[in-house]
Amino acid sequence: MIDQALMQPIPDRIFRFACHKDLPCFTKCCANLNLVLTPYDVIRLKNRLNLSSEAFLEKYTTSYIDEAYGVPVVKLTMNNDKTRRCPFVSPEGCAVYEDRPGACRLYPLGRAASKIFEGHPAGEYYFVVKESHCLGFNEERDWTVQEWIINQGMDEYNAMNDSFMNITAGRQAKTIKALNDQQLQMYYMACYSLDEFRRFIFETTFLDKFDITKDVRKRIKTDETELMAFACQWLKFSLFGEKTIPISSHHRA
Repeated sequence: MIDQALMQPIPDRIFRFACHKDLPCFTKCCANLNLVLTPYDVIRLKNRLNLSSEAFLEKYTTSYIDEAYGVPVVKLTMNNDKTRRCPFVSPEGCAVYEDRPGACRLYPLGRAASKIFEGHPAGEYYFVVKESHCLGFNEERDWTVQEWIINQGMDEYNAMNDSFMNITAGRQAKTIKALNDQQLQMYYMACYSLDEFRRFIFETTFLDKFDITKDVRKRIKTDETELMAFACQWLKFSLFGEKTIPISSHHRA
């Protein structure tokens, strides 16, 4: 989580920042992190490392139930050294840069979907995370928020992340916290362990119980982003009873 003391508004949605290898602080922001990974982060990283979802999660992450939201959360495990460095950082920079997590892409900005600054109405906001060690703010490069989002490839990440946020958005906390262990395991599998979720669909009686078209079956079997979208619909159905997945006619009550 981001220390709120570091969160600053962005006047006129313009900020000054640049990061490069010649800065003395280069990669200092890649240590001692509490870096929560989104489902799309896991997909990009596990594919970059040529690992299955299960292998990536076991080797590089820890999971816990978020006290505020009541659902499983996955975070990147830092190295067990004095500075708790990110396992993917080197003196040359990020070794998985093209597939780095969304939070790393967005830095030094943060994104929130609720009111965080006095005098502003509720809605989506970007803010600057101004850490004292970061010298990038002294560089002579101005950005608008939208320019930074496009430059860092955040549009795709935001779209994929928002689809998962919408699973629980607008639901009362007591509804989410009432989920049982089996339901929480389902949430974890469908969100983070997509290889396992794919097997759940294609290697069990799942397709006998639900009316899934041949086109959808093909897409979710071969395209992980399609599988992620299907996982969102499945969780709304299986956890909260929304009619997002059609039941096969011979399985209807």
